[in-house]
Amino acid sequence: MSLVIRPAFRPVLDPGFVPAVLWNRAYQAKVKASTASRPIDLALSRVDGTTFRWSGRVLSAGGANDVLTLRYIERLFKFLLWQKGGCRLWVAGAPEVAASLAAIYSETGSRSFDWDFIGSKIFGEPITVNAVDFAELPEANDSVMTLGRNLDGCRIGFDLGGSDRKCAAMIDGEVVFSEEVVWDPYFQSDPNYHIEGIHDSLKRAAAHLPRVDAIGGSSAGVYVNNEVRAASLFRGVSPEDFEKHIRRIFFTLKERWNNIPFEVVNDGEVTALAGSMGLNANQVLGVAMGTSEAAGYVDAQGHIKPWLDELAFAPVDFREPADSPVDEWSGDHGCGALYFSQQAVARLAPAAGFDFGKMPFPEQLVKIQEAMNVGDTRAASIYETIGCYFGYSIAHYADFYDIANLLILGRVTSGEGGNMIIHEAETVLVREFPELQIKLVVPDEKTKRHGQAVAAASLPPL
Repeated sequence: MSLVIRPAFRPVLDPGFVPAVLWNRAYQAKVKASTASRPIDLALSRVDGTTFRWSGRVLSAGGANDVLTLRYIERLFKFLLWQKGGCRLWVAGAPEVAASLAAIYSETGSRSFDWDFIGSKIFGEPITVNAVDFAELPEANDSVMTLGRNLDGCRIGFDLGGSDRKCAAMIDGEVVFSEEVVWDPYFQSDPNYHIEGIHDSLKRAAAHLPRVDAIGGSSAGVYVNNEVRAASLFRGVSPEDFEKHIRRIFFTLKERWNNIPFEVVNDGEVTALAGSMGLNANQVLGVAMGTSEAAGYVDAQGHIKPWLDELAFAPVDFREPADSPVDEWSGDHGCGALYFSQQAVARLAPAAGFDFGKMPFPEQLVKIQEAMNVGDTRAASIYETIGCYFGYSIAHYADFYDIANLLILGRVTSGEGGNMIIHEAETVLVREFPELQIKLVVPDEKTKRHGQAVAAASLPPL
């Protein structure tokens, strides 16, 4: 049984795209029209007790309704899993849905990647799903992270990327030194390469300060309480050396710096914080379209939330799995990385008429950008398609985030192609979702040059 979805716009190179936001709204309309709908509550918890809650209504159990309801709740859970983060799911009101999710998110289920990666690797135990009564659901426990916007004193901020380390020195909010140092971390097996490389950047920045009061950093990956839980930067390190030297690498560095305040968070969160500081505004969702899709969020009070915000794994396309793109890493269908990254550009290139063979994705992106610069309509169709995806996905994100400002970054969004993405996304939003008043912005030059380092340096309070 399927729902009738009628988008006002269809991506020119991918007309089969089914926007998640429209599918969900069609399901919710069906629920609203039913006299036999029922409540359902979810609680997603971590081992430390952090708990997120969601409440809604679903169709009555039985027959064709079960297929739709499982699709709705499974995709919802997948989004919450990578937006909020946790390993224990409690389901009240739909025991048959809980049983199906337990089978799907298991060692042998179709979401075995999530079961292991986000469960065991990030939060310390495999994902479990339990059906409970409403009264048995754990209460919400979602405190904010009181990090950022601390500009007093002598500070160092750093950002660890896949090709360079950025580092800056600040005195009372003014940048007095910044530099980028090339490195190649991905396949380095020696933990000392990483430890000493980061330490070297800190020393080079410290040479421009009379003292160092605090250090803050950002890096791609998942970090919980300054511990490295999962990060591609350290993929070359053996599991044994990861546990021994890398998991608590920032505690090691903190000791070298006399245990001064030292905080490290995901680079997406710092990007959103930098955007919020640069815009002097809150309710900022930052989305970077680069090697993959990265994201971060600053709430209405200007706080970073203790969330994952790994939207690369969050579903945005609800077409049937057999017809949708598959993420080769997670094995899932229709997730953000396949729509908002250089991988998306490479996926769409053949449909646009380009034949790049086995050319690496970064090089394909350069070729597409060059074609766009000379007015190639084939390249324009790629950016137009991504913009259409993005407009519908922003509306989908707005069902999970309180967004006033959408900060857009990343190599895919540079140049005229980026302008077309924004234009197409705004067109979709105005026509399909006029109730959403979300401003799409790109960072100014000052934020591009120093914003990430300043935001990172501002993380620890003195």
